[in-house]
Amino acid sequence: MGERVHRSIVNVRVGLLFYLLSLFLAFFSRKVFLDCLGAEFIGLTGTLSNILNFLNVAELGIGTGITYFLYKPLQSDNKQQVNEIMSVLAYLYRMIGIIICVAGLSVSLAFPFIFEHQEISLPLIYFTFYSFLCSSALGYILNYKQLLVSANQRQFLVNICFQTIGILQSLTQIAIAWYYQNLYLYVVVGLIYTILGCIIFNSYIDRVYPWLKVEPSKGRALLKVYPDILKKSRQVFVQRIKDFILYRSDQMLVFMFVSLKMVAFYDNYMIIVNKFIYLVNILSDGMNAGIGNLIAEGNKKNTMKVFWELTAIRFIILGVILFSFLLFIQPFVCCWIGEEYLLENLIVYLIVINLFIMLSRGVVEMYISACGLFGDVWAAWTELALNLIFTFALAPFLGIKGILLGKIISIFFIALFWKPYYLFTHGLHERYSTYWRGMLPYYLIFFGFIALSLCLQSFTSTLIQGYSDLFLYGCITLLPLLLVYLLVLYLFTSGMKYFVARLHRR
Repeated sequence: MGERVHRSIVNVRVGLLFYLLSLFLAFFSRKVFLDCLGAEFIGLTGTLSNILNFLNVAELGIGTGITYFLYKPLQSDNKQQVNEIMSVLAYLYRMIGIIICVAGLSVSLAFPFIFEHQEISLPLIYFTFYSFLCSSALGYILNYKQLLVSANQRQFLVNICFQTIGILQSLTQIAIAWYYQNLYLYVVVGLIYTILGCIIFNSYIDRVYPWLKVEPSKGRALLKVYPDILKKSRQVFVQRIKDFILYRSDQMLVFMFVSLKMVAFYDNYMIIVNKFIYLVNILSDGMNAGIGNLIAEGNKKNTMKVFWELTAIRFIILGVILFSFLLFIQPFVCCWIGEEYLLENLIVYLIVINLFIMLSRGVVEMYISACGLFGDVWAAWTELALNLIFTFALAPFLGIKGILLGKIISIFFIALFWKPYYLFTHGLHERYSTYWRGMLPYYLIFFGFIALSLCLQSFTSTLIQGYSDLFLYGCITLLPLLLVYLLVLYLFTSGMKYFVARLHRR
């Protein structure tokens, strides 16, 4: 238990360090890129990345399935079994890399029709997309070992390598945008750093795991030894398609129903949202393997205690993120890139609702993954069908608001009601009522403070004129709000008490 907690803490600390560095860099670079490269080109890169994300659905959930199978052999130090499973992964990922390349080349044939009315030249569009495609394929063919590192609770090694490379790439691209404003050079730098990251990471992992002997050529034969890998992967595959449509297709949909330029406007807000999500993922990625090992131990009482403790941590983070977002997002965008890039308040409120549903389900999803509960394929199909129906019905008339409403309507009941039921009855073997007795105080407290944040927003939004005002009103409004919120959570939830007790033990 002590080693598991220690590794989780190291993962989180390293993740937070790089989060703070990348956070500053992301906001600074966005301003430079918009000013030097233009909103339409930035919108193009977002759209092409979204198309590539769709092709990455070919991963079929294999990574998630294999990570689940690595927990037990890593815990028992069965190196032979780990080598066999990793050989299967290497074989499958090579096939996926090839499939993505072929699919990408096929999709690109339609670019003259898709981008027919855009001002950006077709050669630049092809050059950008093929560079992105090559980077993606290399990630599958060369970087599959990071799944082993994550399953072994050493996510910090992945973060140190790829976040450092990412920061260096951003700095180089900022310099190119500022001094040369060369779109081709900007794109090719990304590909060069991807190749460099692959070489450095694999060299480092070979030193950390000298016993790791991966043989992709034997992967196909070993699939017969581990047939459940593909079974789990097929179950996760539907979840992957659903997650892409719900959470990673925004740029494509905005391009389809609004405009390429509006992709860049919407992306300005999504950069902030994604940085918040990345912050939450730092904590989740640092703990995922620990939860898998915890459940593998079979200590039911400790498993439930950690569940409520993680729920308290999740709602602390939700409070920090969503209260800040409601109070200061519009003034911040004005200070950051200018008033002309503002979206209307209703879109901001819909983003907040969508973000709450997505992040609040995180602990349940974490436990579902650790338990290997991927069999509720019907739920993913239901979410996907509802999302497509409502998005295509609403987006032509409401634009971005329709896209966000489609997300919210489609995930609301499955995320907040079915998934907890599925986990508690099929994974944790507890009564469903136990979940709601524990969760109801969190929901009541959180929405009470959301209402208070909306009241405060009406007073602060018109008074902020610069970064100094943002800081001042943050101290005056946000800090007291969060302190009272934490106190109320401690008084009325057991999970918060568990968390505070753990801090005292440290």
